[in-house]
Amino acid sequence: MNFFKSHFRYNKRQRNGIFFLLLIIITLQSIFFFVDFSSEKIIDFSTSEILVFQAKIDSLKNIELEKKKPKIYPFNPNYITDYKGYQLGMSIDEIDKLLLFRSKGEFINSVKQFQKITKVNDSLLKVISPYFKFPDWVTKQSNSTTTLIRNNSKHIVIKDINLATISDLRIVNGIGEKLAERIIDYRAKLKGFSFNNQLYEVWNLDKELVDKVLQYFKVKKLPNIKKLNINEASFKEVLSIVYIDYELTKKIFNYRDEVAEIQDIDEIKKIEGFPIEKFDRIALYLVAE
Repeated sequence: MNFFKSHFRYNKRQRNGIFFLLLIIITLQSIFFFVDFSSEKIIDFSTSEILVFQAKIDSLKNIELEKKKPKIYPFNPNYITDYKGYQLGMSIDEIDKLLLFRSKGEFINSVKQFQKITKVNDSLLKVISPYFKFPDWVTKQSNSTTTLIRNNSKHIVIKDINLATISDLRIVNGIGEKLAERIIDYRAKLKGFSFNNQLYEVWNLDKELVDKVLQYFKVKKLPNIKKLNINEASFKEVLSIVYIDYELTKKIFNYRDEVAEIQDIDEIKKIEGFPIEKFDRIALYLVAE
């Protein structure tokens, strides 16, 4: 008991110290409770320095957002896929309308026609149309199956080159049976002519003769070419395309192995040594799905 009592026995000086300590604690608590320490000073966030600083921050944020946005390269709108359309901001309905139109073997030849087919709104069209890249050879084609033109004071009936027979072609001065057969054979390799100027690719058929042929025959109805899925096609299938040789086929398959899956057919333009001038023709036979 004496042990505990010794801890609670204080002399007068100690008791005075304890009393003053309690007094200080109570005083500080009272001040904290009754005195308002909140500042009445209002910070003006509209000052020029703060506005300039905020503008710099917003500018840096916008730069970062622009960097994160996928960069859009010029492209042919005829080959927009589901994934590409989603990236551009098109709705599913708009993409489906485009794909339905293309499934009929038809081609879009102008910005106005693109909007007419897809029904995209003006604001979206204004954003994406500057990136549309139509081939140089794109021209408006008549919907009729035959066209009458005047040449050397006489009417000529222009027929569909994809329906022409050997005897039909021989009406052109300078086209004999062998040249006519060569045109038909090349048409078969292409699975049908898609562009008038593909006639210039026929072996040993000079420009003057092609010019004569095109006075009588043109592409009136596009062929229905079944495209190969580039992510599933075999080496032999890709090599069979007229515009792709063995070396280019190897490069395409090496690129496909590197990226695991090609998301958009436009990607093959990135392949080193790819013949950009042939892309529109190659794209007739390949699709990325």
